[in-house]
Amino acid sequence: MLRLIKILKPLTPIMMITITFGVLGFLAATAVTTFGAVAIGNILGVKMGIELNLTIKIIIGCAILRGGLRAIEQYSGHYIAFKILAILRDQVFKALRKLSPAKLETKEKGNLISVITSDIELLEVFYAHTIAPIAIAILTSAVTAGVLYSVNPYFGLIGIGFYLIVGLVIPVASSKVANQAGLEYRNEFGNTNSFLLDSLKGIKEVLLFGTGEERINTINENSEKLNEKLKVIKQHEGIIRAFTDITIMIAILVTLYTGVKLFEVGSINLGQVILAVVLLASSFGPTVALSNLSNNLMHTFACAQRLFNILDEVPAVEEVPGMEDLNMNDININNVSFKYNGRNEKLLKNINLKINKGDKVAIIGKSGCGKSTLLKLIMRFWDVESGSIEIDSKNIKNIPTKSLRKSQSLVSQETFLFNDTIENNLKIGKIDASEEEIVLAAKKASIHEFITTLPNGYKTNVGEIGSNLSSGERQRLGIARAFLHNPKVLILDEPTSNLDILNEAEILKSIKDESEDKTIIMVSHRRSSAAICDKKVYVKNNRLEFN
Repeated sequence: MLRLIKILKPLTPIMMITITFGVLGFLAATAVTTFGAVAIGNILGVKMGIELNLTIKIIIGCAILRGGLRAIEQYSGHYIAFKILAILRDQVFKALRKLSPAKLETKEKGNLISVITSDIELLEVFYAHTIAPIAIAILTSAVTAGVLYSVNPYFGLIGIGFYLIVGLVIPVASSKVANQAGLEYRNEFGNTNSFLLDSLKGIKEVLLFGTGEERINTINENSEKLNEKLKVIKQHEGIIRAFTDITIMIAILVTLYTGVKLFEVGSINLGQVILAVVLLASSFGPTVALSNLSNNLMHTFACAQRLFNILDEVPAVEEVPGMEDLNMNDININNVSFKYNGRNEKLLKNINLKINKGDKVAIIGKSGCGKSTLLKLIMRFWDVESGSIEIDSKNIKNIPTKSLRKSQSLVSQETFLFNDTIENNLKIGKIDASEEEIVLAAKKASIHEFITTLPNGYKTNVGEIGSNLSSGERQRLGIARAFLHNPKVLILDEPTSNLDILNEAEILKSIKDESEDKTIIMVSHRRSSAAICDKKVYVKNNRLEFN
């Protein structure tokens, strides 16, 4: 809670407006009911101390004020809430950017989507319906207790006692009992999202292999688990509301009993008894809101915990700020060893390799031997466990991250395409690329002629994850994107794995012709692909061997 409140600091003045108008609004609402009782007392001939005409004017005035005050309170409160949600989303995206690509590879995407969307959205409850209501309840209850105390000290003490029970004791006890239930529900919600997202992504495979029934059964089972966890929360919510209503009823009866006893001994008159009972009964609105908060806070704090887990996670690689020009004259890999977290065996041991500017190097080896991992280390997706990688005699850990990304370009086995046009997907390589530059890059990747056959040409939408294109077409777009980026070092991880022999030969010729002055580092199983490289190294037994 304290951490969530700290985020609110820049918007403190607006929160003060929310609290002020909230307190005045609740006091106006209470006044309508209380002065209504005064008016009824006057009509029945009970001396209430205020004339009927004045009482009616006060009721009308307070009723009108209540509407305006409530509107301002709600507007400012929700302005704060949605402003904070924007800030939190910005923080989450920045955190995910720092965690990528290394830490994000192991995270369930459905869970991440759940945090970014529904989890953050539920924090609106905290900022719009929790912080201000707590302050409003405290201040409103204090004012009401003061008025009750002025009628008679016993009434004031009764009011304070029951305000504390309803607004503090019940919600605190409730949150302690059911806090874990909220976290379990949010986690199960995220897991269900992940499974459903996987099922939608793999719908073709599900249909081809006839596993639809099993998938539906699992989705139903996940839904049942989700309902069971929600049932626990709702049962708890019902119990809390029952306790709250019973407590308020007891408070009214205690006040009435006390008023009758004080009236019998002549300490107060009948009008004061009526005033005290009605005032107390109508003043529990803010404290009841606090009591009900515990039900929402189970979800809210669970969402906050999942959010802070992302914000607090330490990235595998700390980005280096700044920008500088890199000549990329040489890349020196010195005694590098590396293993992934959770694995005992080192994937790479004492790797040594020098790559000079303009070299064309092929890294060859069996699947799982560490070829692609070596590429990731050169791009600093991960940091080496021991040894060092140097570019232009400077440790890669000290090179600004933006400079490194600008100087390198990766074409992997699977080219990711956004649900956007071909043109915009290519522009990821160079955001301000002209039409001529885009067409030239596409021609180099032997994809231009295909694009021109499409109804909208370069404006054609590729679909979600490039679903409107074949795997070979996606890969050629990835190569075109790399050409457009025009890096000094072109890193290729099985760049032609999804291409036929003819297209492979054409692409390799383009890569060779257009990269004479560039350094190429290629991972490939195909001898034909490695043929464009003048240096070949083999990964065997976790080490490098030279041909």
